[in-house]
Amino acid sequence: MESNKISFFAKQKSKCPVCGATFIREELLTGRGRLIAGDLTEELRRKYEPSQKFGEIFPLIYPITVCPTCYYAAFPGDFFDIPGESKEKIDDESGKRLESIQRIFDSLDFRGQRTLKEGVASYYFAIMCYDYFPGEFSPVIKQGLSAIRAAWLLNDLHAKFPEENYEYLAKIFYRKARFFYTLAVEYEQEGEQGVSEAYHLGPDLDKNYGYDGVLYLAALLELHYGPREDKERREQALGVAKRTVSRVFGMGKASKEKPSALLEKSKELYEIIGEELKAE
Repeated sequence: MESNKISFFAKQKSKCPVCGATFIREELLTGRGRLIAGDLTEELRRKYEPSQKFGEIFPLIYPITVCPTCYYAAFPGDFFDIPGESKEKIDDESGKRLESIQRIFDSLDFRGQRTLKEGVASYYFAIMCYDYFPGEFSPVIKQGLSAIRAAWLLNDLHAKFPEENYEYLAKIFYRKARFFYTLAVEYEQEGEQGVSEAYHLGPDLDKNYGYDGVLYLAALLELHYGPREDKERREQALGVAKRTVSRVFGMGKASKEKPSALLEKSKELYEIIGEELKAE
């Protein structure tokens, strides 16, 4: 009989490069109709329809590797390559990571099967840990990617538990994502920290929209989550966002070769920001 499992645990144990603890990583199974692709949101998130056999699946809860002992967390390509000078700092912050997550979730189990709560926590830990990665790892855009995915998963939690204020927490992570995406674009332009070199810029798992996706999301997040208290600064920020997103659709052959979904959404966003500026 075909298994109804949606994940499996790797046969080989992993060893945390920070604290030395061993653990077994959980991986997502994707075949046999488990993932039924749905709509693409304006935030470039791929929604998935629940199947009759496997039910709801949230692929984004699995990508971050997390040590269940010290809560060191990073994307798989970075987890074991952490520089020596970063290990001590991350190890010292172990207690802080645990204490801070307990303000959101009472209990977590990174040795068992992950739920939405472990998914959110994994990205939260990654945001904290990437503070100590050097620039060649492109840590800022990875923090931005972690923040927006955490916001998505918190909205999923809100849909299931509307009384728990997860929607409020999602907005906090959206604002974090806006900060990191804006900073990542600035760093890329100044040559201080690369973005294009990052292995997968998503923002979701099904398609990599690359640097163009980063530009689009930086503008989108500024529109929806940028500060509004100072009207003049708001207008300046939206002006930058409008110029940023215009670089995505541009002109000529290079533009035609870009994903049509991204081009259409970028043009729509350009018009929306323009209308917002007129209203300001």
